Amino acid sequence: METYSMTQVETLTGINAHTLRIWERRYNFMKAERTETNIRFYTGEQLKKLLNVAILTRNGYKVSKIDAMTTEDINTLVTELQINNTTSYNDDINLLTVSMLTYNEEAFHTIFHRNILRKGILNTVTELIYPFLNQVGVLWGTNKVSPPQEHFISNLIRQKIIAATESLTLPTANAPTLVLFLLEGEDHELGLLLSNFIAKDLGWKVIYLGQKMPSENLKDIVLEIKPAYLLTMFTTPRSDNFADILTNIAQETNTKILYSGNPIFTTTFINDSNFNYLSSPANLITLLKEYSS
Repeated sequence: METYSMTQVETLTGINAHTLRIWERRYNFMKAERTETNIRFYTGEQLKKLLNVAILTRNGYKVSKIDAMTTEDINTLVTELQINNTTSYNDDINLLTVSMLTYNEEAFHTIFHRNILRKGILNTVTELIYPFLNQVGVLWGTNKVSPPQEHFISNLIRQKIIAATESLTLPTANAPTLVLFLLEGEDHELGLLLSNFIAKDLGWKVIYLGQKMPSENLKDIVLEIKPAYLLTMFTTPRSDNFADILTNIAQETNTKILYSGNPIFTTTFINDSNFNYLSSPANLITLLKEYSS
Protein backbone atom coordinates (compact mmCIF):
# COMPACT_ATOMS: atom_id res chain seq x y z
CA MET A 1 0.00 0.00 0.00
CA GLU A 2 1.32 3.41 -0.97
CA THR A 3 1.48 5.85 1.94
CA TYR A 4 2.25 9.57 2.06
CA SER A 5 3.48 11.79 4.86
CA MET A 6 1.85 15.07 5.83
CA THR A 7 4.67 16.93 4.04
CA GLN A 8 4.20 14.94 0.85
CA VAL A 9 0.43 15.48 0.86
CA GLU A 10 0.97 19.18 1.45
CA THR A 11 3.36 19.33 -1.53
CA LEU A 12 1.16 17.33 -3.88
CA THR A 13 -2.22 18.89 -3.08
CA GLY A 14 -1.32 22.47 -2.22
CA ILE A 15 -3.30 22.15 1.02
CA ASN A 16 -1.14 23.27 3.93
CA ALA A 17 -0.68 21.09 6.99
CA HIS A 18 -2.51 23.53 9.28
CA THR A 19 -5.60 23.40 7.08
CA LEU A 20 -5.47 19.61 6.91
CA ARG A 21 -5.42 19.38 10.71
CA ILE A 22 -8.37 21.77 11.02
CA TRP A 23 -10.38 19.78 8.48
CA GLU A 24 -9.69 16.57 10.38
CA ARG A 25 -10.99 18.12 13.61
CA ARG A 26 -14.09 19.73 12.09
CA TYR A 27 -15.20 17.34 9.35
CA ASN A 28 -15.63 13.64 8.71
CA PHE A 29 -14.56 13.27 5.07
CA MET A 30 -10.88 12.84 5.89
CA LYS A 31 -9.06 11.33 8.86
CA ALA A 32 -5.34 10.65 8.59
CA GLU A 33 -3.99 7.26 9.54
CA ARG A 34 -1.37 7.07 12.28
CA THR A 35 1.75 5.01 12.79
CA GLU A 36 2.47 3.15 16.01
CA THR A 37 4.41 6.23 17.11
CA ASN A 38 1.36 8.47 16.41
CA ILE A 39 2.73 10.11 13.23
CA ARG A 40 0.11 11.08 10.63
CA PHE A 41 0.16 9.47 7.18
CA TYR A 42 -2.27 9.17 4.29
CA THR A 43 -3.10 6.28 1.98
CA GLY A 44 -3.10 6.56 -1.79
CA GLU A 45 -6.91 6.68 -1.83
CA GLN A 46 -6.93 9.49 0.71
CA LEU A 47 -4.41 11.46 -1.34
CA LYS A 48 -6.54 11.09 -4.49
CA LYS A 49 -9.56 12.35 -2.57
CA LEU A 50 -7.66 15.34 -1.17
CA LEU A 51 -6.40 16.24 -4.66
CA ASN A 52 -10.01 16.41 -5.84
CA VAL A 53 -11.13 18.28 -2.73
CA ALA A 54 -8.44 20.89 -3.42
CA ILE A 55 -9.85 21.36 -6.93
CA LEU A 56 -13.38 21.83 -5.60
CA THR A 57 -12.35 24.36 -2.94
CA ARG A 58 -10.43 26.39 -5.55
CA ASN A 59 -13.61 26.42 -7.63
CA GLY A 60 -15.77 27.86 -4.85
CA TYR A 61 -17.15 24.80 -3.10
CA LYS A 62 -17.28 25.06 0.69
CA VAL A 63 -15.64 22.33 2.71
CA SER A 64 -18.81 21.95 4.80
CA LYS A 65 -20.68 21.03 1.60
CA ILE A 66 -17.93 18.69 0.43
CA ASP A 67 -18.07 16.97 3.83
CA ALA A 68 -21.63 15.82 3.04
CA MET A 69 -20.64 14.34 -0.34
CA THR A 70 -19.66 10.78 -1.11
CA THR A 71 -16.35 10.11 -2.83
CA GLU A 72 -18.34 9.36 -6.00
CA ASP A 73 -20.09 12.75 -5.74
CA ILE A 74 -16.71 14.49 -5.42
CA ASN A 75 -15.31 12.66 -8.44
CA THR A 76 -18.40 13.50 -10.50
CA LEU A 77 -18.16 17.21 -9.69
CA VAL A 78 -14.48 17.31 -10.61
CA THR A 79 -15.28 15.56 -13.92
CA GLU A 80 -17.99 18.15 -14.64
CA LEU A 81 -15.52 20.97 -14.04
CA GLN A 82 -13.18 19.39 -16.59
CA ILE A 83 -15.96 18.95 -19.15
CA ASN A 84 -17.04 22.57 -18.69
CA ASN A 85 -13.41 23.62 -19.20
CA THR A 86 -13.32 25.66 -15.99
CA THR A 87 -10.29 24.07 -14.36
CA SER A 88 -7.13 26.14 -13.85
CA TYR A 89 -3.49 25.16 -14.22
CA ASN A 90 -3.34 24.36 -10.50
CA ASP A 91 -6.39 22.14 -10.88
CA ASP A 92 -4.90 20.40 -13.88
CA ILE A 93 -1.67 19.76 -11.96
CA ASN A 94 -3.79 17.99 -9.35
CA LEU A 95 -5.60 16.05 -12.08
CA LEU A 96 -2.27 15.01 -13.62
CA THR A 97 -1.19 13.80 -10.19
CA VAL A 98 -4.34 11.68 -9.90
CA SER A 99 -3.71 10.25 -13.38
CA MET A 100 -0.21 9.34 -12.23
CA LEU A 101 -1.39 7.70 -9.01
CA THR A 102 -4.06 5.68 -10.84
CA TYR A 103 -2.00 4.90 -13.96
CA ASN A 104 -4.73 6.54 -16.04
CA GLU A 105 -3.29 7.24 -19.49
CA GLU A 106 -6.60 8.42 -20.92
CA ALA A 107 -6.96 11.09 -18.24
CA PHE A 108 -3.41 12.28 -18.89
CA HIS A 109 -4.06 12.65 -22.63
CA THR A 110 -7.32 14.51 -22.00
CA ILE A 111 -5.68 17.06 -19.68
CA PHE A 112 -2.65 17.51 -21.94
CA HIS A 113 -4.61 18.09 -25.13
CA ARG A 114 -7.15 20.38 -23.46
CA ASN A 115 -4.30 22.63 -22.38
CA ILE A 116 -2.76 22.62 -25.85
CA LEU A 117 -6.06 23.86 -27.26
CA ARG A 118 -6.23 26.54 -24.58
CA LYS A 119 -2.68 27.84 -24.52
CA GLY A 120 -0.60 26.10 -27.19
CA ILE A 121 2.17 23.57 -26.78
CA LEU A 122 4.89 25.93 -25.47
CA ASN A 123 2.74 27.31 -22.65
CA THR A 124 1.46 23.82 -21.85
CA VAL A 125 5.03 22.58 -21.49
CA THR A 126 6.30 25.56 -19.48
CA GLU A 127 3.22 26.42 -17.39
CA LEU A 128 1.69 22.98 -16.78
CA ILE A 129 4.12 20.12 -17.38
CA TYR A 130 7.17 21.76 -15.78
CA PRO A 131 5.35 22.84 -12.57
CA PHE A 132 3.76 19.40 -12.38
CA LEU A 133 7.12 17.65 -12.64
CA ASN A 134 8.66 20.06 -10.18
CA GLN A 135 5.85 19.60 -7.69
CA VAL A 136 5.85 15.82 -7.60
CA GLY A 137 9.61 15.58 -7.56
CA VAL A 138 9.98 13.76 -10.90
CA LEU A 139 12.20 16.40 -12.54
CA TRP A 140 14.62 16.76 -9.64
CA GLY A 141 14.43 13.15 -8.46
CA THR A 142 13.15 13.82 -4.97
CA ASN A 143 11.10 10.61 -4.95
CA LYS A 144 7.80 11.97 -3.68
CA VAL A 145 6.04 9.16 -5.57
CA SER A 146 6.77 5.48 -6.09
CA PRO A 147 9.17 4.43 -8.88
CA PRO A 148 6.40 2.74 -10.96
CA GLN A 149 4.26 5.89 -10.82
CA GLU A 150 7.24 8.07 -11.67
CA HIS A 151 8.20 5.92 -14.65
CA PHE A 152 4.59 5.76 -15.90
CA ILE A 153 4.03 9.52 -15.97
CA SER A 154 7.58 10.34 -17.07
CA ASN A 155 7.29 8.13 -20.14
CA LEU A 156 3.91 9.62 -21.11
CA ILE A 157 5.35 13.13 -20.85
CA ARG A 158 8.48 12.06 -22.69
CA GLN A 159 6.36 10.79 -25.61
CA LYS A 160 4.40 14.05 -25.78
CA ILE A 161 7.48 16.28 -25.70
CA ILE A 162 9.29 14.24 -28.36
CA ALA A 163 6.23 14.27 -30.62
CA ALA A 164 5.84 18.02 -30.18
CA THR A 165 9.54 18.60 -30.88
CA GLU A 166 9.42 16.55 -34.07
CA SER A 167 6.61 18.74 -35.38
CA LEU A 168 8.71 21.92 -35.20
CA THR A 169 10.28 23.46 -38.28
CA LEU A 170 14.04 23.18 -38.85
CA PRO A 171 16.20 26.16 -37.78
CA THR A 172 17.71 28.57 -40.29
CA ALA A 173 21.30 28.10 -41.40
CA ASN A 174 22.55 31.01 -39.29
CA ALA A 175 20.63 30.05 -36.13
CA PRO A 176 22.64 30.03 -32.88
CA THR A 177 23.55 26.62 -31.49
CA LEU A 178 22.84 25.10 -28.09
CA VAL A 179 24.44 21.85 -26.90
CA LEU A 180 22.38 19.81 -24.42
CA PHE A 181 23.87 17.00 -22.34
CA LEU A 182 23.79 15.16 -19.05
CA LEU A 183 26.98 13.90 -17.47
CA GLU A 184 27.47 10.26 -16.54
CA GLY A 185 25.47 9.52 -13.41
CA GLU A 186 22.57 11.81 -14.35
CA ASP A 187 19.53 9.79 -15.42
CA HIS A 188 16.61 12.26 -15.28
CA GLU A 189 16.26 13.36 -18.90
CA LEU A 190 12.87 15.09 -18.93
CA GLY A 191 14.29 18.50 -18.05
CA LEU A 192 16.70 18.21 -20.96
CA LEU A 193 13.88 17.22 -23.32
CA LEU A 194 11.87 20.25 -22.17
CA SER A 195 14.86 22.48 -22.87
CA ASN A 196 15.31 20.88 -26.28
CA PHE A 197 11.72 21.68 -27.21
CA ILE A 198 11.92 25.25 -25.91
CA ALA A 199 15.15 26.02 -27.78
CA LYS A 200 13.94 24.53 -31.06
CA ASP A 201 10.59 26.29 -30.74
CA LEU A 202 12.53 29.56 -30.44
CA GLY A 203 14.45 28.79 -33.64
CA TRP A 204 17.73 27.56 -32.16
CA LYS A 205 19.81 24.75 -33.60
CA VAL A 206 20.16 22.10 -30.90
CA ILE A 207 22.84 19.43 -30.62
CA TYR A 208 21.21 16.92 -28.29
CA LEU A 209 23.78 14.60 -26.70
CA GLY A 210 21.39 13.13 -24.13
CA GLN A 211 22.24 11.16 -21.02
CA LYS A 212 25.56 9.86 -19.67
CA MET A 213 27.80 12.01 -21.84
CA PRO A 214 31.47 11.23 -21.07
CA SER A 215 32.99 14.47 -19.78
CA GLU A 216 36.36 13.83 -21.44
CA ASN A 217 34.76 14.16 -24.89
CA LEU A 218 32.90 17.41 -24.30
CA LYS A 219 35.71 19.85 -25.02
CA ASP A 220 36.38 18.44 -28.49
CA ILE A 221 32.68 18.63 -29.36
CA VAL A 222 32.45 22.25 -28.22
CA LEU A 223 35.57 23.28 -30.14
CA GLU A 224 34.18 21.66 -33.28
CA ILE A 225 30.62 22.98 -33.07
CA LYS A 226 31.31 26.36 -31.41
CA PRO A 227 27.89 26.67 -29.75
CA ALA A 228 26.57 29.81 -28.10
CA TYR A 229 25.86 27.85 -24.91
CA LEU A 230 26.14 24.45 -23.29
CA LEU A 231 23.23 23.36 -21.09
CA THR A 232 23.23 20.60 -18.49
CA MET A 233 21.33 19.59 -15.37
CA PHE A 234 22.09 18.11 -11.97
CA THR A 235 19.57 16.13 -9.94
CA THR A 236 21.74 13.93 -7.74
CA PRO A 237 24.79 14.46 -5.51
CA ARG A 238 28.10 13.79 -7.23
CA SER A 239 31.40 12.49 -5.88
CA ASP A 240 33.52 13.14 -9.00
CA ASN A 241 35.37 16.33 -9.99
CA PHE A 242 32.59 17.42 -12.37
CA ALA A 243 32.90 21.07 -11.32
CA ASP A 244 36.57 21.25 -12.31
CA ILE A 245 35.88 19.45 -15.59
CA LEU A 246 33.07 21.81 -16.62
CA THR A 247 34.99 24.88 -15.46
CA ASN A 248 37.94 23.87 -17.62
CA ILE A 249 35.69 23.30 -20.63
CA ALA A 250 34.04 26.69 -20.18
CA GLN A 251 37.38 28.49 -19.87
CA GLU A 252 39.28 26.65 -22.60
CA THR A 253 36.47 26.96 -25.17
CA ASN A 254 35.25 30.39 -24.06
CA THR A 255 31.70 29.03 -23.86
CA LYS A 256 29.20 29.82 -21.13
CA ILE A 257 27.50 26.84 -19.50
CA LEU A 258 23.84 27.04 -18.51
CA TYR A 259 22.82 24.67 -15.75
CA SER A 260 19.69 23.76 -13.86
CA GLY A 261 18.50 21.28 -11.26
CA ASN A 262 18.24 21.04 -7.51
CA PRO A 263 20.06 24.09 -6.05
CA ILE A 264 21.47 21.84 -3.31
CA PHE A 265 23.65 20.16 -5.93
CA THR A 266 24.52 23.23 -8.01
CA THR A 267 25.85 25.80 -5.53
CA THR A 268 29.42 25.14 -6.74
CA PHE A 269 28.95 27.48 -9.71
CA ILE A 270 27.05 30.36 -8.10
CA ASN A 271 29.91 32.87 -8.21
CA ASP A 272 31.51 31.65 -11.44
CA SER A 273 30.97 34.01 -14.40
CA ASN A 274 31.33 31.09 -16.83
CA PHE A 275 28.06 29.63 -15.55
CA ASN A 276 24.44 30.78 -15.54
CA TYR A 277 21.86 29.11 -13.30
CA LEU A 278 18.35 28.56 -14.71
CA SER A 279 15.67 28.27 -12.05
CA SER A 280 12.77 27.73 -14.49
CA PRO A 281 11.89 27.41 -18.19
CA ALA A 282 11.05 31.12 -18.16
CA ASN A 283 14.72 31.89 -17.41
CA LEU A 284 15.81 29.80 -20.39
CA ILE A 285 13.26 31.41 -22.71
CA THR A 286 14.33 34.92 -21.68
CA LEU A 287 18.03 34.15 -22.12
CA LEU A 288 17.62 32.55 -25.55
CA LYS A 289 15.39 35.37 -26.79
CA GLU A 290 17.83 38.01 -25.58
CA TYR A 291 20.73 36.29 -27.33
CA SER A 292 18.83 36.11 -30.63
CA SER A 293 17.54 39.69 -30.52
